[in-house]
Amino acid sequence: MSHTLQHQTSLLTPDIDESLYSRQIYVMGKEAMNRLAHAHVLISGMRGLGVEIAKNIILGGARTVVIHDCDKVQYEDLSSQYYFSESDIGKNRAKVAVEKLSELNSYVHVKHSSDMINETFLTTNKINVYVLTDAKLDQQILVGNYCHEHGIKLIIANTKGLFGQIFCDFGEKFEVLDTNGENPITQVITEISHDDVGVVFMSMDARHGFEDGSYVTFHGVQGMTEVNEHEFKISVPSPFTITIGDTRKFGIYEGGGTVIEVKKPHEIKFKSLADSLIEPELLLCDFSKMSMPSNLHLAFQALSHFEERYHALPKPWDESDAEKFYEIVEKLNIDNRDKPLTDELNKHWIKLFSKICTGDLCPMQAVIGGIAAQEVMKAVTGKFMPIRQFLYFDAIECLPENVFQPSDIIPKPRFATKKTRYCSQEIVFGADFQEKICKSKYFVVGAGAIGCEMLKNFSMMGIGCDKEGGVYVTDMDSIEKSNLNRQFLFRSWNIGQMKSKVAAETVKTMNPMMNIHAYIDGVLPETEHIYDDKFFERLDGVVNALDNVKAREYIDRRCVYYGKPLVDSGTLGTKASVQVVVPYLTESYSSTRDPPDPSIPMCLLHNFPNMIEHTIQWARDNFAGLFTIPVQQADEYQRDQKEFAHRTSKNLSDYDRTEIIENVKRIFGSDRPKDFLDCIKWSRNLFQQLFHNTIAQLLYNFPRNHKTTTGERFWSGNKRCPHVINFDVHNKIHLDFIVAASNLLAHIYFIDQIRDRQYIAEQVLKIKIPEFQPKSGVQIFENEEQLKTDMEKKRRKNSIVEDDKTEDEKINKLLNRLPKYDDIHNINIRAHEFEKDDDTNFHIDYIAATANLRAENYEIQSADRSKIKRIAGNIIPAIATTTAMVTGLVCLEVYKFIQGHKNLESYKNAFVNLALPFFGFSEPVPPRKQTYLDHEFTLWDRFDIQGDMTLEQFLEYFKNEHKLVVTMLSTGLTVLYSPHFMKQPSRAGDMKRKVSEIYETLTNTKIPSHVRSLILDFTCEDLEGNDIDDVPYIRYTFR
Repeated sequence: MSHTLQHQTSLLTPDIDESLYSRQIYVMGKEAMNRLAHAHVLISGMRGLGVEIAKNIILGGARTVVIHDCDKVQYEDLSSQYYFSESDIGKNRAKVAVEKLSELNSYVHVKHSSDMINETFLTTNKINVYVLTDAKLDQQILVGNYCHEHGIKLIIANTKGLFGQIFCDFGEKFEVLDTNGENPITQVITEISHDDVGVVFMSMDARHGFEDGSYVTFHGVQGMTEVNEHEFKISVPSPFTITIGDTRKFGIYEGGGTVIEVKKPHEIKFKSLADSLIEPELLLCDFSKMSMPSNLHLAFQALSHFEERYHALPKPWDESDAEKFYEIVEKLNIDNRDKPLTDELNKHWIKLFSKICTGDLCPMQAVIGGIAAQEVMKAVTGKFMPIRQFLYFDAIECLPENVFQPSDIIPKPRFATKKTRYCSQEIVFGADFQEKICKSKYFVVGAGAIGCEMLKNFSMMGIGCDKEGGVYVTDMDSIEKSNLNRQFLFRSWNIGQMKSKVAAETVKTMNPMMNIHAYIDGVLPETEHIYDDKFFERLDGVVNALDNVKAREYIDRRCVYYGKPLVDSGTLGTKASVQVVVPYLTESYSSTRDPPDPSIPMCLLHNFPNMIEHTIQWARDNFAGLFTIPVQQADEYQRDQKEFAHRTSKNLSDYDRTEIIENVKRIFGSDRPKDFLDCIKWSRNLFQQLFHNTIAQLLYNFPRNHKTTTGERFWSGNKRCPHVINFDVHNKIHLDFIVAASNLLAHIYFIDQIRDRQYIAEQVLKIKIPEFQPKSGVQIFENEEQLKTDMEKKRRKNSIVEDDKTEDEKINKLLNRLPKYDDIHNINIRAHEFEKDDDTNFHIDYIAATANLRAENYEIQSADRSKIKRIAGNIIPAIATTTAMVTGLVCLEVYKFIQGHKNLESYKNAFVNLALPFFGFSEPVPPRKQTYLDHEFTLWDRFDIQGDMTLEQFLEYFKNEHKLVVTMLSTGLTVLYSPHFMKQPSRAGDMKRKVSEIYETLTNTKIPSHVRSLILDFTCEDLEGNDIDDVPYIRYTFR
């Protein structure tokens, strides 16, 4: 064993595969990723928790992972160890697990060991981090003492039923390189005072976010150039200013510049396990249970004492053993060195711990395993703040609510007469509850990172594993290489296959009894014939695994409509959130919304950028405006001229129409490229236009010394004065632009691409560029208001004239302005569909070069390709640890759904940031209550009408049954009833017609056979004629 490990240590670490780890690199950074790729980690204990930690670390990309276990697979392991099956019972756990774990990441050397961990083992194996799970206390202390003495990192993780524990010891001196994981704060400077206390002024639009005593550096400052690239310790007198000390020795500030946070290393000290057991540092994660950590600290220690005294662990739900266990905990508390560890020993909690501590729950292990794996990464990278030093977590609310009634005696659940794969879960909840789990039906929307982890948890829990149960999963996407770093149900040979199909097949191997159904259709208004009444009404609940707000809101509306519980979750790097939606008990997901991300003003993008984000967005728009949108428009015209003209003539201003026509004419124009040399010439002229001529014209309109009408410097504050760029073939970024633009244009016209930089460089030098001549009368807008006003004028222009024309006249006029079909039908074109993860298609190459050249124009600090790719591709940073943890939290809430909890305080919304680390739990918010007449209602209430009625019967029903006089009835944009409309001849007889018939007549559509109900909105009065403001909607079930 030791020989093998030392041999691995000598192997060269391969280069980091950024196409695989890209999303994780956006969380950790390349430097931390490189340190992780050199790490050697041993994980002891290959039951459910151990395999969860190992899975996360292997996906993360450690150099070597040794999985260790001396014991054999037992029936009890099958409740949470998803790589074990019944045929593995009696075999060594580590040996069985190694095969599946090694498939997760070909860059990681996964080895197994069944040797005893003793002094000899510790001294002969070169391991950076030891992770102990399911280890007895004496072994924990043995390994803990050795690791602390020899500077080896130690993490201990355990789960006992609904209770979890993590301990970290990273040594006497541990350096944290980044305490919070946030990108360094960057702010635009508007002024720097020349004073004994130099004040740096920033935009008043938002608070700068700097903290007193932190460090900053400067970039691009003009005039006071001495501050550039130097560090300053700052004070923070206000949310919009900082001070940097005496600036009188520097030049006078003239403009420009950004101030950037400098992150400093932070050194912390850890105590050994032996010392920490006596004087623990406890990280509080649930402020509603302030004394829980100290109680659990004693309970986890007491298990070893109980086993030593009684030669067994406490029996499940045994009252006698629970009393004995409590006595041990009580004595440990009293005997704790100078004073008791806690004055709030909770006998109820301690006895619950005793009764369920031998159970294993996959969701608990997902939570603790995700957190523990992140601590491993912190240990080897110095990235993010570690847990100091104990974390205790519980989810006792998952038990039946009557468990918390004031009584010393808790009823013992029924257990199955023989062992099953769920027996460790049954220890906690009993056999009756397990039957309910297996018969439950859940819909998992999304089979990406969260969806994969969710399905794994469901398979271990047994959800949908009875013939009466079911799990339904859908995802529209196919598998890509970048998914493999987090979406652990997929392998490299699955790339290109549909996520939902592969995920379903994989979890069936984890639990063959799982009754799972895979869909590839999105859940959208357009697919309501698939996810119809019958589909939703059979469900017991829904879990969202989506990454966009619009889709989540739609699912939320469906769950409210069908009265189904929903758990929504999401991640952003090391941050995660969980929101629980319970019918009639909580608000819905859509009840509150985060504020929208601020958009970049167009005027700022076009003429006055001051941040790299501005130039990246400008480059992204430029890419679409050159290589995507106009080519798509030209392709549409080439395919069907009449249809194109019909579409373009409708609902567009003449300004917008002209822009489209010019795009089509340019794509098919006589100056289109005929060969690659033409593409190089076009690219060189484009470079001149974007980075020289446009800037020269801007400076012609507004010279460097230009003053506003009030006498202020024009180029000041947020406005940076640009400079032109002269093309230099020896400048890498300049040539990058030419290479990328030339090949992008060649692709459009099916011209053979050339990637030889030397050839392109030689050819571009031969191109003659005309000298720039400034133009008079060119209008350049100074602010957003001017730009918006001009755009509105252009769009209104000629609209009155156009409105007077017939449709055919508009189409013929349009066609006369476009190329003739006979002249273009043989021209082959294809648009570029932006794809961020293909490093061979020149998309990111072009955007990166364009963004950085634009940044050079305005003296903005450039960005590397990785950062530009993240921003331009709107990539969400992601890491497997956070995903695993958040799905564990979701599944704990699913236990509560299945229990049928009725109390709001039983449920937990969560916000977690593993980088800090921070754990915040809160009760969900109840729904807002409204009233009409004497009736109270919430978003969950509605009027339910069964059976099709005539309109007359419908109105009488509401008047008689609900004392409401309907004054208008509608569905969507269609008004079904209004006293005013009823006077129209076309509506004569409507009062005697069925409501569904009226709908079909007015919409000129036949209601699809799968639709059984209409959602109706109405306004009304009371019987005295008083308006009623708010009433629930109507579900009108006519079939």
